[in-house]
Amino acid sequence: MIGKISGRIEYRAVDHVLIDVRGVGYLVYCSERTLAGLPGVGEVVALYTDLVVREDLMQLFGFPTLVEKEWHRLLTSVQGVGAKASLAILGTLGADGVSRAIALGDWNAVKAAKGVGPKIAQRVVLDLKDKAPAVMAMGGPVAAVSDGGAGAGGIETPAPAAPAAQVPASSQADALSALGNLGYSPGDAAGAVAQAASEAPEAETPVLIRAALKLLAPKG
Repeated sequence: MIGKISGRIEYRAVDHVLIDVRGVGYLVYCSERTLAGLPGVGEVVALYTDLVVREDLMQLFGFPTLVEKEWHRLLTSVQGVGAKASLAILGTLGADGVSRAIALGDWNAVKAAKGVGPKIAQRVVLDLKDKAPAVMAMGGPVAAVSDGGAGAGGIETPAPAAPAAQVPASSQADALSALGNLGYSPGDAAGAVAQAASEAPEAETPVLIRAALKLLAPKG
């Protein structure tokens, strides 16, 4: 299983890039959002990857963060959602947007992705809502990867996570943890934190917690 690839961009296409890894070229398919954020031809890049193997096809999909890769894995587990639809959703919303949409049950946001109809969007939200808290708790964007630690051939699986004290958690992840400690269910906590974060994207943990608690308070 190829978990990460590092190399030099040989060329860019509409939906993929060719990455040269010590003389071997790998076609890596990415979302529009990911492609827009990649460096130019001739520059070095590193992406977390997911390899799909079928009887007549092998495709490598690339992601800038482990959070986005995990959402791709979960999205493609939903009946009717293939890799193309998953990349469309991630390209439209981004990993954070997918987290908020699913936590809030906002299938209209998912439906905004090209080629995703209302039935599929509703199924995505229904099937994955209970899994959103775990992905959100993975934290914010993973630190930028580099090609310095690539093994033989420049291909490697993601390195083990650093101790928690060395990895700055996102405000959303900290707020989720705090609400969980207060006894709220993962689903309720995720929905409240997602809504609070959507209303105040730059809010730090204490602000998010207070806003989420107001949303969770019984309506009298």
